[in-house]
Parts: sequence; C-alpha cells; structure tokens
Amino acid sequence: MKKISLILLALLFIAVPVCAQKIAYVDLQRALNLSKAGTAAKEQMTTQVQRYEGEFRAKQQEVLRIKEDLEKQAALLSDTARAERERDYQRRVTELQRFQQDIQEELQQQDAEFTTRIINELFDVLQKIGAEGGYTMIIEKNEGAIVYADPKIDLTDELIKAYDATK
Repeated sequence: MKKISLILLALLFIAVPVCAQKIAYVDLQRALNLSKAGTAAKEQMTTQVQRYEGEFRAKQQEVLRIKEDLEKQAALLSDTARAERERDYQRRVTELQRFQQDIQEELQQQDAEFTTRIINELFDVLQKIGAEGGYTMIIEKNEGAIVYADPKIDLTDELIKAYDATK
C-alpha cells in the first residue's frame, strides 16, 4: 500500500508541472493574409499582375494581327515571302510564350520573397509574445496537425495586432 501511495504521489508531482505549462497556437497563414503587410503585398501583387496582363494582351493582339495578315495574304505571297512571314509569326509566338513564362516566374519569386519576409517578421513578433506571455510552447495551427484546439488559446489575432504595431 505504501508503494502505491508513493508511486501516485510521484506521478502527481510529475503531472503538476506539465499541466501548469502554458500552450497556445497560431494560424500563420491567416496572420499573413490579414496583417497590414500581407494585404499590402497582396495589393502590390495584384497591381503587378494587372499590369503584366495588359502587356501580355497587347503582345497577344499583335501576334494575332500578324497571323490574320499572313492568312489573308498567303495566296498572294511567293513561297519565300510566305515562309519568311511564317517564321516571323512563329518567332513572335515563341517570344509571347517566353514572356508569359518569365512573368509567371517573376510573380512566383516575388510572392515567395514577400511571404518569406513577412513570415520571418511574424516569427520575430511571435517570439516576443511567447517570451513575454510566459508560454512554454506555441504551435502553428496548420503545420502542427492540430485536430481541435480551444479558440481561447489562439494567439493569431494578438500576433496580427502586435505585428501591425511594428509597421
């Protein structure tokens, strides 16, 4: 009986510190999207996408015009002139495809740079929140495989406010 009592007492002393630990979670994706820096980056990306779409449409219209001219004049042109115009048309189609690929790569790179910068800044703020709040652990909601967590321990809104205050 004494052994059982000692074991239960030892388990109680071990379990109390674990229960007293302060744990929370944060949704970094939501913080990224809702922070001022995140929304500003999104707006900047949208503006750039619209600008590139305009450039792409203008180049695409030029290629379509060349194709239409080629089709209209094909019967009137000599074989060498028609071949030359077809090469020019193919060259422009290839340039348009390269332009589109370059735009996509540039936008993806820029998005990755924005995301990385903001996430790193969010981590810095989260480190302060964790230290000042006395948290033992803060888990990222989407990466931590959290099935359920009480919304009371969600620090996302606090993180967004603290991060926006630094900007």
